[in-house]
Amino acid sequence: MNKISLIFAIFWLVKSLPVLALDPVEKSIVENINQQLPLAIQELEQVVNINSGTMNFAGVKEVGLFFKQRFDQVGFKTEWIDGSKFNRAGHLVAHYGEHGPKLLLIGHLDTVFAKDDNFQQFQQINEHRIAGPGITDMKGGDVIILAITRALKSAGVLDRVQLRIVLTGDEERSGRPLSESKKAIIESAQWADIALGFEDGDGDINTAVIARRGATSWTLDIEGKPAHSSQVFRPDIGDGAIYEAARILNAFREQLSQEKNLTFNPGMIVGGTSTEFDSQSATGKAFGKNNVIAKTAKVTGDIRAVSPQQLAKAQRLMRQIVANSLNHTQSKITFHDGYPPMAPTDSNRELLSLYSQASLDLGYEAVSAVDPRRAGAADISFAANHVSMALDGLGLMGTGGHTKDEVADMTSFAKNMHKAAILIYRLSNQAK
Repeated sequence: MNKISLIFAIFWLVKSLPVLALDPVEKSIVENINQQLPLAIQELEQVVNINSGTMNFAGVKEVGLFFKQRFDQVGFKTEWIDGSKFNRAGHLVAHYGEHGPKLLLIGHLDTVFAKDDNFQQFQQINEHRIAGPGITDMKGGDVIILAITRALKSAGVLDRVQLRIVLTGDEERSGRPLSESKKAIIESAQWADIALGFEDGDGDINTAVIARRGATSWTLDIEGKPAHSSQVFRPDIGDGAIYEAARILNAFREQLSQEKNLTFNPGMIVGGTSTEFDSQSATGKAFGKNNVIAKTAKVTGDIRAVSPQQLAKAQRLMRQIVANSLNHTQSKITFHDGYPPMAPTDSNRELLSLYSQASLDLGYEAVSAVDPRRAGAADISFAANHVSMALDGLGLMGTGGHTKDEVADMTSFAKNMHKAAILIYRLSNQAK
């Protein structure tokens, strides 16, 4: 099937869907989106075919400037924020409006596929499926944002809301320090009332994300008293660094593994008479002998929690476990800033209910909340604690994200444009 056939297949699919309970403005928004579909598919192909792996700064900026030009045409005031302060390409920020509710729309420009990767091209598989690097994660979501702003502008709705769009250039591999790399999102969230994220969620069009678990890393450093192995466990010798590491990790598992939606994982361990670890390359090496009690050990891992309170509780218990050292050992655990949790608040559930009702009124299915265990960290997590309500997973759906089997389900393309645009329109009405 060629591209023209693909466009017609998707166009007639959405044209044949029932529109059950829409007012005249909403019907005009839907019609405008349907008319835009050939352009939206063309733009999706263009941006997918630009490599924008996070560390390909030129490619990330090229995608950013592609969207900058088009948001300029809609009437947005746009700004490219240089990323040299946090060793990344940068971010695109776009503003529109001075009246009505303040909405933050979040996307990202970068992908996980490097410039020398062999997965580089938009490739049509059949009439409803397209493969391509970053097509669902999340260039499809970026194109959806662009299409709905055009439709809202055409329907006269855009002047009734205040929109700020942030398309980041480092979602897949955050720049450091986070205070600089996430500044655009945090400051925009502090300005906004509501945040909407256009990631692909769990790939199911009938779900959206009201909660994302945060991602925080930790490092455990342990020292023991070296001696001949035949003397281990003596009161004046102790148990050594590796036994202490085993005690701590097993205690983490026993005391925390039943906490709902909490996970913690030791991803690397090295121990012996001497150890070395390079955090940049995440590699380590150790020297030791079977007949010597280990002097040092190091463990690195992550922890994922669904709320700031759950994270704080888990960190407190982990520190208590670490402090209860075996004889003649000393241990220290250090937590490193990462993605904060997006908690499943009542206001997020209310926003999901509005989104689900829009879906039903369009003749689609109800939308339910994704299990937080199925939703990884995302940029909206930096916004969620600063706004009244937040919802993510509104983008182009598909399968195989972060792999060379990334494939978009194009039947979700126009549907999710419709749903998000109607949601924004109805939010503008509520503010009257």
